Amino acid sequence: MAERGGDARSGARRDTAASSPGGPTTAGDGRADSGARTRYPRFRLGEPRSADAAPPPRASARFPDSAPTVGRGVAPSAGGAPQAPPRRPGAPAQTPTETTARLRPVAAETEPEPRPQPVPSSGPAGRPAAPDPAFSWSGPVDTRPRVSFGEPEGYDALARPRPLGGRPRPQAVAAAVCLVLGVGLLTGAVTGSWLAGDSGDDGARSAFTEAGDLWHSVPVDQLFPPTVQGKGAGPGGADRTWTRVAVAPDGDCGGAFDRLLAKVLDPVGCSRLLRATYTDATQSHVTTVGLLFTKADAAAMTALASRFEKEGLGRREDLMPLPYAAKDTVAAGFGAPQRASWTVSVLTDAPVVVYAVSGWADGRTVDEPEPAEEAIESGATSAPAQAGLGHEAQGLADRVERALRKHVGAPTEHPS
Repeated sequence: MAERGGDARSGARRDTAASSPGGPTTAGDGRADSGARTRYPRFRLGEPRSADAAPPPRASARFPDSAPTVGRGVAPSAGGAPQAPPRRPGAPAQTPTETTARLRPVAAETEPEPRPQPVPSSGPAGRPAAPDPAFSWSGPVDTRPRVSFGEPEGYDALARPRPLGGRPRPQAVAAAVCLVLGVGLLTGAVTGSWLAGDSGDDGARSAFTEAGDLWHSVPVDQLFPPTVQGKGAGPGGADRTWTRVAVAPDGDCGGAFDRLLAKVLDPVGCSRLLRATYTDATQSHVTTVGLLFTKADAAAMTALASRFEKEGLGRREDLMPLPYAAKDTVAAGFGAPQRASWTVSVLTDAPVVVYAVSGWADGRTVDEPEPAEEAIESGATSAPAQAGLGHEAQGLADRVERALRKHVGAPTEHPS
């Protein structure tokens, strides 16, 4: 029973092997292997391959890392085997061992692009210079005609002139801009002055000329106010108030000055002389103020003022101005012997000489008159200084000069 059962099982296995697809494969030694366990046929080294043996699988199946052939233009043949893609013109033929379509370099069908040839510069006497060995070329020379646009015939690209210095520096640009702006400002200023027809010097001359006509264009009450306030004009900074008692008729300078003073004033001439006499609040002092309008120009007035300053003519007793004594006033007895203190000021911004002379109202004479410049100094002990007559002359002359300058414009001199 055991042997019979063993034979039965062996026969079943043989039947199963015989009924399997493809059937058993018999090797060279006559042994049969089961097709269920064996996937590929076995080969022995040195044994020829049978004609009916199955072909080996594709490279993509054996090597999964290889590039797939699906979707790369490889169409399967009628038997299922892939066909090689069509070869491009100029591409090398595929070898029998290749089964995939790979990229191959395509040989250029046209001639290679020649290297650019440098344009030789002209040598001496217009002859072309010897070729440079660094630019030698053994390949074919391009003899096709070339056309250039925008350049004259025979233009040498290597000999193109280049600007000197490269880009302009920021400092140079800034300097050029400042120069242009400066020239523009100067030109505008000159043009504006020319169009206005009046320069700074012309304006000064106009004011100077205008001041010479104030004697008939300004009312006398503005040149010699009826009451003049002298705040801090007295000794020790005390306030003073002067009241006008008489105004002399305007006229020439005949008999208005001593002979020596008239000689000193002669270079500037005499256009008009205006005079007025004032008294203080106590009517103890009298003071005559005069405005001499000259015929001189600015240069002559400047020369006269310089002479008074250098030679000290304003402090000389023999150059004292004469007072104006009005009848029936407190100044009726104010004559030459009663002169106690005086001041003379030559203006340079107007053709005017301002002067003042003071004395006592009771008619007393003065043996030693003193200029106001010295009488107002601290510590002066002379009789005119102790009585304050220097402050009377200086303070009243300053206020009248200020009233005159109000009609001329902004003063260039400031009275003390």
